[in-house]
Amino acid sequence: MLSLILLEFRKLLGYRSVRLALVILFLLPWIWSFAPALDKVYGLVLTSMWQMPALSLLTVMQFILPLLVGMTAAELLGAEVSAGTLAPLLLRPLERYKALGAKYVVALLYPLVLLSVLLLSSLLAGARFGLGGFAGGTGFGEGGFIGLGFLEPLDALGQIVRSYFIAGATLAPIAALALMFSVIYMNTAAAALATIATLNILRLLIVFPWLEGWLLTSYLDAYVGTPATLLKALVILLLYTVAIMSVGLYIFEKKDL
Repeated sequence: MLSLILLEFRKLLGYRSVRLALVILFLLPWIWSFAPALDKVYGLVLTSMWQMPALSLLTVMQFILPLLVGMTAAELLGAEVSAGTLAPLLLRPLERYKALGAKYVVALLYPLVLLSVLLLSSLLAGARFGLGGFAGGTGFGEGGFIGLGFLEPLDALGQIVRSYFIAGATLAPIAALALMFSVIYMNTAAAALATIATLNILRLLIVFPWLEGWLLTSYLDAYVGTPATLLKALVILLLYTVAIMSVGLYIFEKKDL
């Protein structure tokens, strides 16, 4: 199974969508770092390097990151179909669930790859604002960017790493959803479009207050939530991920390829 996962990672790194995503996420923090009107648009004056990761994540988490994750997760299976390599792969003595399971593992880890690049670029782009402690907040802890007083670098780093891992957990069900749609449609474009359409429909369903707490899109900002709300968010995200993966595996087992 490990060899399958490593093989899927090698395939992943060859996709144009991945290279495009990495370039976008590396460049965006530099744009925010030198933007002259952050105070007018966002009401924010950067005073420390430790504030750049939050600003970068806040600007991409609602649309850009879900789009990039959905596109590539859909391509994990869609690329096999378009290249005609899926059927020969399944003709080997390999259970279907293992073949798709390896793709699911890569799809769930892919958001962490993107977030790692975004975090690294954010810290590099923000280094000119200073690396030491500062009076303010990272944007992830209590008080947001204003903070609750003086913040030490290690405390700031802890808040940032924690929030980025939570963001990765938030994007995991989106990756699983895109791969599930890829199983259904056997087409990258259709799966990516279905994923984005589903997310947009879920956003519209907030008009039903009783449903809002169960919508996947209600937790795209879980990384800035309080500890009291975080546990519920992580449980619901886990349930979404497991349920979507289970449906995808079931359909793949039954599908006539």
